[in-house]
Amino acid sequence: MRNTLKISVAIAAASAVALGASACSAPSDTTASDKGDKNAPLVVAASPTPHGTILDFVKNELADKAGLKLVVKPFNDYKIPNKVTDDGQVDANFFQHKPFLDTFNKENGTHIVPVQNVLIEPLGVYSKKIDKLADLKAGSTVSVPNDPSNEGRALKLLADNGVITLKPGVGSDAKLTDVKDDKGVKITELEAAQTAPRIDDVDAAIINGNFAIGAHLKPSKDALALEKAKDNPYANFLAVKKGNENDPRVKKLAKLLNSPEVKKFIEDKYKDGSVIPAFGPAKS
Repeated sequence: MRNTLKISVAIAAASAVALGASACSAPSDTTASDKGDKNAPLVVAASPTPHGTILDFVKNELADKAGLKLVVKPFNDYKIPNKVTDDGQVDANFFQHKPFLDTFNKENGTHIVPVQNVLIEPLGVYSKKIDKLADLKAGSTVSVPNDPSNEGRALKLLADNGVITLKPGVGSDAKLTDVKDDKGVKITELEAAQTAPRIDDVDAAIINGNFAIGAHLKPSKDALALEKAKDNPYANFLAVKKGNENDPRVKKLAKLLNSPEVKKFIEDKYKDGSVIPAFGPAKS
């Protein structure tokens, strides 16, 4: 039997960096470079972990040699970074994936576009009660995040591992109504931040990578199943306001974020599999 997974009170703190975290005010000194000044520092808004950590590595180890001045502005919120990027308070941001950005732009009238994929925080299936997904039987309960993008990811992960069957043609945009055959497994919707602390209430829980970090779970060791990085639509990317994609400083940072040095840094720092390199051009 799998060792009991310890879910600490650090969850409360970790949830601040996840989708739905309470809003914070933009730092008063968060200002982008003067328009047209390509020699000014590139100001990038980012969630502290892991995005800010990776940007700090680039700033301290790679930026000077590349002729890039980099300023990293951390935000414990998933709404403000896009707003301050759109209104020009910062030059770029690094914290989100495409499904989230598409929804944000549509709902807020912003014009943010992706530039370069960098990483994925893989969704995983965790349990304190079973050792493998084959142990899930009729009557077993599985919790999934209830926000649209993460619920779709969770259902696809279950389908990819034979727990459920989705309707033909349905992928990571799946909804509960798209489940063709649940094989008797009961799917419970929870806020993403609650999937880890309430793992005792179910037979298995699908938990986002950032919440796994906060719950001291090691995806590479503890997950019964884990998302793959290749061709994953949930890669987190560097993003800018539309029209700024060709800023030379943005291009420099995009290249550095996909460098062998950053790949090694991610793999060394996140050996537990909570963050995986997912390099390549981001799809608009």
